[in-house]
Amino acid sequence: MFEADKAIPWVELKLAIDLAASQKEAIRLALSSKLLVITGGPGVGKTTLVNSILTILRAKQVKPLLCAPTGRAAKRLSESTGLETKTIHRLLEVNPINGQFKRNEDSPLDCDLLVADECSMIDVPLANQLLKAVASRSAVIFVGDVDQLPSVGPGQFLADMIESGCVPVIRLTEVFRQAATSRIVRSAHQINHGQLPTFPAKGEESDFYLVSAEEPETIAATVVDLVKTRLPRKFGIDPVRDIQVLCPMNRGVTGARGINQSLQEALNPPGEHSVEKFGYAFSVGDKVMQMENNYDRDVYNGDIGFVSGLDREEEELEVAFDGRAVRYPFGELDELALCYATTIHKSQGSEYPVVVIPVSTQHYMMLKRNLIYTGITRGKRLVVLVGQKRALAMAVKGKQVERRWSKLRERLSVGE
Repeated sequence: MFEADKAIPWVELKLAIDLAASQKEAIRLALSSKLLVITGGPGVGKTTLVNSILTILRAKQVKPLLCAPTGRAAKRLSESTGLETKTIHRLLEVNPINGQFKRNEDSPLDCDLLVADECSMIDVPLANQLLKAVASRSAVIFVGDVDQLPSVGPGQFLADMIESGCVPVIRLTEVFRQAATSRIVRSAHQINHGQLPTFPAKGEESDFYLVSAEEPETIAATVVDLVKTRLPRKFGIDPVRDIQVLCPMNRGVTGARGINQSLQEALNPPGEHSVEKFGYAFSVGDKVMQMENNYDRDVYNGDIGFVSGLDREEEELEVAFDGRAVRYPFGELDELALCYATTIHKSQGSEYPVVVIPVSTQHYMMLKRNLIYTGITRGKRLVVLVGQKRALAMAVKGKQVERRWSKLRERLSVGE
């Protein structure tokens, strides 16, 4: 369709980059395929590849549309490409009253190319709705890390597409030099291959650490101390805005619920100006997470905000999401939860400057390789594991979660 041999040197010059052989092959495939999957772990150049493809195709007057499953993932793709990116729900023009989509086979999306990012998070029903809305003239590129946790909803759409053998797949494996200097990236790949990561020697500067602690109470107390005092003092960071604690599960002393309460007490203790609703006390300054999609307010499951106002007369709480003020009547505060700590599942599609992860044999039911891998790859500048090395070893050696059976792979394979 396009002359890749001319386009590749042109885009390298335009973006001032040197593409690897695997990336060049991916561009050739993207320029000739109607449907393509791009997968790979951190530091393998997925973003560079997507940017290169979009730059070439836009120069050829191809009209792209970009989407991702969550608001945070959409924002990241928009920042990396410089192009508007919508959540899948917004792209398909969801009706807030009945949850139905206006875009479908009778009213398809107006684009020549659809790029969907973070596709490990897309469940089968949503993938079905998205693909129904793709016009027959349009090409589609699905991008994601198939080794991350599967979607919260049913199925494993990305894995099934790849395993079906019916869709062209580019699996990027080469970690680029710049990324290879990061111990976060190296450790993520070691864990993904079933190897225990190597940690820095005492006094060695790094972006990935293990702070040893044995008892669950000690692990929880160490997490609070790191977030409140040690990390802000050492790295000059804001304990509330820059650090996110990610827990393997909700329950227990080292679970998200317990650590949330401890961190709120340490960083922004509730007082007379707080409101108590649905098991949480909310105060101005608290970090909170939206727990369900609310199309009327334009906030979505997993969005993180900060309480910016509390009006007792109007009985309303105001929360700032990326600088946009959203008001909640006190009776609807069950849509919010404290978010000093959250689960790794809830963090999918997000990135945080600093991530702290408690690892304890208390979590043995949840200690799976893809869970720890997903948690570690959420951290941009610094990741600190707190707990028992043997709990980490359990996760690394542990089998992936049970297979999900949606019959999608089989149906694709027989061409139904």
